[in-house]
Amino acid sequence: MKEKIHPKYEKTLVSCACGNQFETRSTRPPEVRLEICSSCHPFFTGKQKLMDTAGRIERFHRKYGKKAE
Repeated sequence: MKEKIHPKYEKTLVSCACGNQFETRSTRPPEVRLEICSSCHPFFTGKQKLMDTAGRIERFHRKYGKKAE
């Protein structure tokens, strides 16, 4: 392996928007911020978060739904 060509592999603090924090090692900057992590992701928690779709479903039904005969 060549000397002095590899990036530094240092401790990194990862913090999520949900408040979860953990420490890992990475070549990234000393702090990484995430929007979603394994403690709040629906696939890992089994809980689905409701999102405000701002009437998208209703608009879809109005535009493409069956018309009254």
